[in-house]
Amino acid sequence: MHALLVIDMLNDFLLPEGKLYVGSAGRNIISFIRDRIKECRKTGGKVVYICDSHRNDDAEFAMFPPHCLQGTAGSQVVDELAPSQEDILIVKRRYSAFFATDLDPTLRELGLTHLVLTGVCTNICVLYTAADARNLGYQVTVFREGVASFSTEAHSFALGEMGQVLGVTVK
Repeated sequence: MHALLVIDMLNDFLLPEGKLYVGSAGRNIISFIRDRIKECRKTGGKVVYICDSHRNDDAEFAMFPPHCLQGTAGSQVVDELAPSQEDILIVKRRYSAFFATDLDPTLRELGLTHLVLTGVCTNICVLYTAADARNLGYQVTVFREGVASFSTEAHSFALGEMGQVLGVTVK
């Protein structure tokens, strides 16, 4: 059994009025991810939403504009990918979905060893989640059509790093 991680598919990243809008590349992966979610649920996998969630004084705002503030509409999953009751939501404050969260124990309790990563941004949260997953011994797959970033160059670089350095299966 596998887990489908839906990383940061949140209003602040995916809506044009969002605080850190990824652009059309982010919007373009929504239907692909929606199809993977349906497929995962149908085959008995687990859908895990990874959600950026920051305090007003978060240190990350020294590098990026304030975004995904706790309790705001910007920190919510886009309507097109709304979680269901059986899905898992993990909130994070840093790039990796594993850093200072309960993602790893949750996955291990469910016996999940294969992760499929989707979402934004390929070169930031997806890449660092993939790195930590591999360091923790998970098998990882990333679909090119299921991830996006602000920059096509950074997106391509991150996919190369995941495949060539981390041993991620990039499809």
